[in-house]
Amino acid sequence: MPEAESSETAFSVAAGRESFGSRLASAMASRGPLCVGIDPHPGLLAAWELNDDAAGLERFSLTVVEAVASLAAAVKPQVALYERHGSAGMAVLERTLAAAAEAGVLTIADAKRGDIGSTMAAYADAWLRDGSSLAADSVTLSPYLGFESLRPALDLAAAHGRGVFVLALTSNPEGKSVQHVGGSDSVAGRIIAAAREENRRYDGAMGSVGLVVGATIGSALDDLGLDLEAVRGPILAPGLGAQGATPADLRRTFGSAYPLVLGTSSRGILAAGPQIAGLRRATEETLGELLGG
Repeated sequence: MPEAESSETAFSVAAGRESFGSRLASAMASRGPLCVGIDPHPGLLAAWELNDDAAGLERFSLTVVEAVASLAAAVKPQVALYERHGSAGMAVLERTLAAAAEAGVLTIADAKRGDIGSTMAAYADAWLRDGSSLAADSVTLSPYLGFESLRPALDLAAAHGRGVFVLALTSNPEGKSVQHVGGSDSVAGRIIAAAREENRRYDGAMGSVGLVVGATIGSALDDLGLDLEAVRGPILAPGLGAQGATPADLRRTFGSAYPLVLGTSSRGILAAGPQIAGLRRATEETLGELLGG
């Protein structure tokens, strides 16, 4: 057994819990491959007739959790939309994460953190340490100071049975100027290869180091010769619904890696609020499309 796998065995025994990848795989198998984004944009708050303040933020967030917790494999609060309300907004985020945990749905804190040394360790401590008021089941990370700069988060996630999603191929036009550089030896390809190696420490069908790959990247995987199936980690694919991607697009884009894909819809589902029945209906419809065909 490789040394990395032995380390994970020790981590699992010490933490006394199932790995994030295993828990997410089970949730995707039982509920379907859908993550619902909790994105309290000012426009959505207004559409729900809520004030753009901490009280409106909390009403919005807890309503989404109540509506979708029994349907989705995961929920993904967008951290920036809580930060804009200062300490009151972050307190709402803490309560939202706690409510999701109590409701039994996995959480992905969409924080996109990335730094070096003790600063990265502090970010990891905030989002991945047991006992932290901001601890989520997983967090999104930016590797563009070098994949190894994420080491504090990678190791703490493993130690505490949590996971990470590393930005790899994003669908914004500017992303190509960094991620596609190198062609067959692209920056994105190196990130994907590093995630594959990191998942060697995990047993089972799915590791706990996932990737963020936009649902609207088109032919980028083929153009760059990238193999996501070999990563053996979950693929968070934002862009489903309001951003234009369909479940059929996901199947075409990801091909043989589609079983690893966690399709993410935010505004496409949230626009069906504020009534819980409307949110549930939109979630069920999206799930049906992801599972069909």
